[in-house]
Amino acid sequence: MLNWDDPLNKPADTSSVEPAVMEQALNKPASEVTKKPDLKVVTNKLDPVNPDDKRVINGHTDINQLAPFKYPWAWNFFLNANKNHWTPLDINMAQDVTDYRHKLTLEEKHVYENVLSYLTTSDILAMRNIGLAVMEKMSAPELQIYQARQVYEESLHTWTYQHCIETIGLDQSEIYNRYRVVPEIHQKIAVANNRLNSVLRSDIDLTDPDELHNFAISYLFFAAIFEGCWFYNGFSPIFALQRRGLMKGTAEQLQYIMRDEVMHAAFGIRVVKQILQEENLTLDPKAIREMWDEAHEAEKAYTNYILRDPILGYSADMHIGQFQYIANRRANQVGLEEEPFPGAESTLPWLDEQANLRKEKNFFETRVTEYQTGGALSWD
Repeated sequence: MLNWDDPLNKPADTSSVEPAVMEQALNKPASEVTKKPDLKVVTNKLDPVNPDDKRVINGHTDINQLAPFKYPWAWNFFLNANKNHWTPLDINMAQDVTDYRHKLTLEEKHVYENVLSYLTTSDILAMRNIGLAVMEKMSAPELQIYQARQVYEESLHTWTYQHCIETIGLDQSEIYNRYRVVPEIHQKIAVANNRLNSVLRSDIDLTDPDELHNFAISYLFFAAIFEGCWFYNGFSPIFALQRRGLMKGTAEQLQYIMRDEVMHAAFGIRVVKQILQEENLTLDPKAIREMWDEAHEAEKAYTNYILRDPILGYSADMHIGQFQYIANRRANQVGLEEEPFPGAESTLPWLDEQANLRKEKNFFETRVTEYQTGGALSWD
């Protein structure tokens, strides 16, 4: 029998208990059993939930009643996310060990290690932001349920990076601490912390116009930049290695993560747009401009560090160019009036394939990596 006090330990051995003791316990008089207090019967009736009364934030309907839905698209995000289930143990990493030890150049190792250093910290930050800063502000359960799944997925991504670090045999202390000691990595994390920490409070009054605007800007940064640009573009140096037949196991892990992040960013952008509509809120153009500029400067410094020496088929200019192109795309998806980087063109035309690729493999060789059973993911 499972030990409920310590379920990870083996069940207690009761074979040595005296039969008389067991019999006495079983035959204990009912008068000696502690009585539970009488439960107060609730007789007041509540009005049924009208889905039209639901709101993303500042709603007053029953947060514990899932349906009727007002936001069926949020429930569909949850259903689709559950079709994407995977773990890092599904992917063979044996060849990556050989590649890292015998095939990667010093410059390529520098890229690989520092991309992992940034990602390990970023996904924990993402997990905490959704779980502690965003999810509790939602007043419709169909939104919270998908965000609960998102918290799990960010934890899964962190496990994935740890699995890569352990498998390759990297120094964990060094990899995890680089964001603290390398200024260019620390800057990106610091920008995110500054943007997100201001809403990491349970006492925020979102009926206050200033607090509401700050929350919307923070969530917009998280969805459109942190996940929509930094994550989406951040895997591409490893994908560049994959395209040359190197570190394919790690890159495949990141493909799974990227598909999750596509959904995270799309969901966040949809929520922000819904907030702007429901709260009749207009974002300050100056605040938006400052957000893009700050993110761009941090991305440039980080890129120039990890790609201080270009690797075959990939350079700092290509990375920054793609960041600007993706930033324009996110601005258009949100419905902002101006693109942050007018005229920016895609410098990595193959990147979208990493999110939408349908790959089939021999069943007896490895797991099928096409885990999105409804077809390619869409930003709509």
